[in-house]
Amino acid sequence: MSAIEIHPTALVAESAELGAGVSIGPYSIIGSGVEVGAGCEIGAHVVIKGPTRLGQNNRIYAFASIGEDPQDKKFGGEETWLEIGNDNTIREYCTLNRGTADGGGVTRIGDGNWIMAYVHVAHDCRIGNRNTLANGASLAGHVTLHNNTVLGGFTLVHQFCAIGSYVMSAIGSGIVQDVPPYIMVAGNSAEAHGINREGLLRAGFDQERLQRVKRAYRTLFRAKLSLKDAIRQLQADYPDSADISALVTFLQDSTRGIVR
Repeated sequence: MSAIEIHPTALVAESAELGAGVSIGPYSIIGSGVEVGAGCEIGAHVVIKGPTRLGQNNRIYAFASIGEDPQDKKFGGEETWLEIGNDNTIREYCTLNRGTADGGGVTRIGDGNWIMAYVHVAHDCRIGNRNTLANGASLAGHVTLHNNTVLGGFTLVHQFCAIGSYVMSAIGSGIVQDVPPYIMVAGNSAEAHGINREGLLRAGFDQERLQRVKRAYRTLFRAKLSLKDAIRQLQADYPDSADISALVTFLQDSTRGIVR
């Protein structure tokens, strides 16, 4: 079993739980109620406040603030949590806040995410797996980010928005409505700009699936149908497609309306 390595200048609370092979760099602070899974690497000057749980093999770079109180004026010191899965990379100066009682109490981040420098993840966000958040991207409270999505640098996402899987946003996008799966968005406020073709190809979509998504995009964004009519058309045209079924479910669950 690999030994735990803690730099002499680091401060680790007695109640913190550290898994095998964890390393903690100079001047980092690991607070009470923090669990750090096996194989995690915590860089210099990192602050992790509990209750926060990290899975295995996460790498956190210098000056990140993990599990701090939510930036919500209604927060009154309730016990809330931050949960982070496995194999995430969290770069310099990121701020990841715990949840709020009103939002379910938990901010949750999945597995295999690449979170670049200066990214902010606010209270009660739900981030799935294998997403990339480029430098300076910011998620307001209660944002849901599905899987395999890329947010360009300095993308800003309004509270309570949902962003579907395989989405890509351009640099400096301002997202104020839900973004359906498979598309690219740009602008402030963000608008749809076609399907995320390269992202879908890299994810293993073959030409048949790609063409199906492209036709569905035309139905949703180019046919001048209301959202209800577009959903009906998609259901009629693709009754057996898992990809389009996922799109329809996202549209039906949308609470903020979609970018169009």
